[in-house]
Amino acid sequence: MSGIEDSGGQAGEGRVKNAILIAGPTASGKSALALDLAERQGAVIVNTDSMQGYSVLDVLTARPSAAEMARAPHFLYGHVHPSTAYSTGAWLRDVTKLIDEGVLSGRAVIFVGGTGLYFRALAEGISDMPDIPQAVRDRWRYELKEQGAERLHRLLMREDSAVAMQLKATDSQRIVRALEVLDASGRSILEWQAARCRPLIDRGSARFLVIEPDRAELVRRIEVRFDQMLDKGALDEVRQLTALDLDPALPALKAIGVRELQAAMAGQTGFPEAIERAKIATRQYAKRQATWFRNQLGVEWRRLRPGDDLAV
Repeated sequence: MSGIEDSGGQAGEGRVKNAILIAGPTASGKSALALDLAERQGAVIVNTDSMQGYSVLDVLTARPSAAEMARAPHFLYGHVHPSTAYSTGAWLRDVTKLIDEGVLSGRAVIFVGGTGLYFRALAEGISDMPDIPQAVRDRWRYELKEQGAERLHRLLMREDSAVAMQLKATDSQRIVRALEVLDASGRSILEWQAARCRPLIDRGSARFLVIEPDRAELVRRIEVRFDQMLDKGALDEVRQLTALDLDPALPALKAIGVRELQAAMAGQTGFPEAIERAKIATRQYAKRQATWFRNQLGVEWRRLRPGDDLAV
């Protein structure tokens, strides 16, 4: 299989040919499938999961181990500091950079993860949002902390009513995002969203795979895996993250298990209760992922059960 098609256009417009996209809920076995295919095909693996891109949380985000990463080239794992609010657009720019630098050239490319919006951006393109200066980000985070989401929503209603009417008054993340974009660029986020960039993959030659595990088996895998995370040092990771004293609203601090284990370490709850809460949260998240994949992914996606063998 070839890796990249040079479109002859501007930098970043080359499209990945013969890509393999593997989606699935957490603990469904998608990383193991990706590694198996990568070894058989001499392919590279690109992380397509928002949480596995953060550093510090190696274990708690179920990132492939060092031994697994040594078996095939892996990219975009653990490369973002938790203090960064990493976005779909930032991820797509990082993938584009890999393409521009020729890192993916000449070999098959496997995109694997559980973030549906990453897959959609990869296959359909995404709006090219403006860069937001750190001072602007800091300003609106401060305003959110001081004023709260509902007051900022009223402000957005005055400044950009078309956006505000699409958002709930409690949706702090999207409200702040809309205000940031308006502040930094002078244009509504809707204007930016209206213009999509060219997809990075060649859909005609791509293989689309989504794992749909049996619910009872997935619950069992989640239970076992979280216990293994604790054995492998998840608590130490949460201590390291807590020591950074970051804004609790940052995406990395919303990783499942962080808040639950922080509460236990602070004496607010017992560890057995915290562990059970984390497992429940993981099951709920897996259910939301499975529902999204079932309803949002088109007919081109082949539905698999964990352990299904695929011909090379």
